[in-house]
Amino acid sequence: MTCASAVILNRTVTRTRIRDSNLLCTRNSPRPVAPHFLPFDSSTGTDMDRYRGLGFRKRCTVPRIASSLELPLLPFNINEVLVPTELKTLHLYEARYLSLLDESLLRKKKLFVHFVLDPVSISDSSGEASFAARYGCLILIESVERLDVGALVSIRGIGRAKILKFVQADPYLRGEVIPTKDVIPDSERTNKVSSKAREVREAISNLTSLEIKLKAPNEALLQTHITNSLLWAEKDPSLECDEAFIPSFAERVSFAALQPITGKMSH
Repeated sequence: MTCASAVILNRTVTRTRIRDSNLLCTRNSPRPVAPHFLPFDSSTGTDMDRYRGLGFRKRCTVPRIASSLELPLLPFNINEVLVPTELKTLHLYEARYLSLLDESLLRKKKLFVHFVLDPVSISDSSGEASFAARYGCLILIESVERLDVGALVSIRGIGRAKILKFVQADPYLRGEVIPTKDVIPDSERTNKVSSKAREVREAISNLTSLEIKLKAPNEALLQTHITNSLLWAEKDPSLECDEAFIPSFAERVSFAALQPITGKMSH
């Protein structure tokens, strides 16, 4: 038995699954048994202590810095990582995630963080979370289609983000995040990286052109995932947030190269 929050991933409607027979929820349930993708029930104060494995307490001591943002956090399983430049469509229908959507649209400039929640056993006393729970991807909401049940939400991965601390667990997770970017120590290496990025971009374009030539005429105009990501990567993203969260051109192209070369986009 699994708990699921609907998501359309890679052209197929799937669900975000938590492998735990105790976490049972259905679309028709007014409130799922487990209120979060978390190993605790946030309805009681003492249950928050059980989240020490993800560093909840320790991170609360991290001071706020200039380039940090406090944003809603949307958790996914380990096999549903989203990388910068990637486009994905989610079907959100649970009340808490629709509330998250509303906050992102109305008060957070269409931004939230997509992250992998993969609780692990911590053998030492450091209180640190697993790597997957510390990092995520800053997300921009590109479009929303309201449905009779929930909403279809098109999201775009912007850049990597580090979760400094969790500041809220109910009705959905919220945390303080800072940007995580590649560090290039000097201008000479910067020029070299930029040159390599242009080579990668050219290689992707050549592969895309070859794929189009091999397609049937009625499929030639269909856009692939890698083409969509590359077109976005070539632009200068305009976001209403600290520019430190926007990756460089080279970094955006490197993530676009991770997208599937074949297969059409589906909305």
